[in-house]
Amino acid sequence: LGFPVVLKVSSSILSHKSEVGGVKLDLKDGESVSKAYHDILAKAESHDSRAQVTVQKMAPPGVEIIAGVNQDPQFGPVIMFGMGGIWVEILKDVSFRIIPIEPRDARDMMSEIKGRPLIEGYRGNPPLDKDKIVQLLCSLSQMVMDYPLFQEVDLNPVLAYPDGIMVVDARMVIKAD
Repeated sequence: LGFPVVLKVSSSILSHKSEVGGVKLDLKDGESVSKAYHDILAKAESHDSRAQVTVQKMAPPGVEIIAGVNQDPQFGPVIMFGMGGIWVEILKDVSFRIIPIEPRDARDMMSEIKGRPLIEGYRGNPPLDKDKIVQLLCSLSQMVMDYPLFQEVDLNPVLAYPDGIMVVDARMVIKAD
């Protein structure tokens, strides 16, 4: 992979990796990887004795967004879009639609959040690749339509750039039925 890398805990029990110290970013050498590995396992094993650690290439910094799906008891599958990473929990800046969605719905969702200036470009920063965000949201909507076994899908964070997007973490829950 080369350096820098990211280490993340992998566990079916721990859904919020960073809250248990299960993510170590921007590791630049073997010594820091080894230390981070042992630190993550020590913290994770108290919650899940079967926890493992994955190694991934460090993604370039971008604007963190979130895309997700949940099964609403009244409306069925709903899709969410908003500011991602820790910002989704702090700012709660998200927009929802009932699935299926069309590209215009995805664009409307982007325009409804308070973080819209981050998407459109601000203070000399270029706009993000809105077409790729629309494609992500529409593909996620279609996936849930094609495969209704998903109870939840959480893509967070998705790093958005002026020339594309990168999903850096995903969590999916299959229906128990």
